[in-house]
Amino acid sequence: MTAPEWMAAVGPVDRAVLLPGGASKEAWAVDVNGQEVLVRRAAASVIHQGTLSLEHEFEVIRAAHQAGVKVPRPLAYYTDLGGREAFSMERVHGETIGRRIVRDPPAALPLQMADELARVHAIPPERLPFLQSTDPVQRMRAELDTVEEPHPAIELGLTWVAERLNADAELVVTHGDWRIGNLVVDGDGLVAVLDWEFAHLADPAEDVAWPLVRAWRFGADGRRLGGVGEVEPYLERYNALTGRELTLDELYVWEVFGNVKWAVGCLTQARRHLTGVDRSVELAVLGRFAAEMEYELLDLIEHA
Repeated sequence: MTAPEWMAAVGPVDRAVLLPGGASKEAWAVDVNGQEVLVRRAAASVIHQGTLSLEHEFEVIRAAHQAGVKVPRPLAYYTDLGGREAFSMERVHGETIGRRIVRDPPAALPLQMADELARVHAIPPERLPFLQSTDPVQRMRAELDTVEEPHPAIELGLTWVAERLNADAELVVTHGDWRIGNLVVDGDGLVAVLDWEFAHLADPAEDVAWPLVRAWRFGADGRRLGGVGEVEPYLERYNALTGRELTLDELYVWEVFGNVKWAVGCLTQARRHLTGVDRSVELAVLGRFAAEMEYELLDLIEHA
């Protein structure tokens, strides 16, 4: 593909390919002076309110890289790349498509996920002063209100979760979308952590539990941890590395909330299509997925 004119700001481009996927950001695989680069560029909208700007996402990746987290090496931030902000980073190689990863997941991957998450949660919050903490239930209620249609299952989930979350939890730097699909994986396991746009300050259990959500098992429902392994060894490793004492019961509550959060995200994305802001079959399909999360969260609550 011929590189767009705006990409000249990155450097002399030999090759540029727009990668598929990405509901809220463009991703370009670019070869610049023999270097393999990935350019992440703003798109039309975002999945959730409070999503980081690309400038702040770039700073989070820089902090993670300095903290020893396996992330692509950050290269440069651009305030205006063809009318939108963007940043570039080293392009790493491996698999990111969830359905492919769960077919034959590397045995080491579950414990490697715990290792990296422990490093993420050790990033000093003062290093990233722009990160905010909010009441997760109130945030989701406000986003659900923007959908402007009734979803009683989601409302029930929010009420159920609000009664059970730890109000006094320690706040740490969280990735915000810690799951298969945002991890680059090869035959030896975890290569790199991608997509930091939802980073914020939160209860560490929110991150630890996010890959338990059924949608992130990609059909391998027998392996509750993201379709790649069992929860108990992953949780034990995380607790041992961090000195925390998170429990399976805490993760269960956050798993319910995870289904709520992704259902709301799907509905708000679908609304972009329905209102004509961004007509897209992909966005329309996401709206249909919300019903699956509603069913799942009701099932989880019934069996709690």
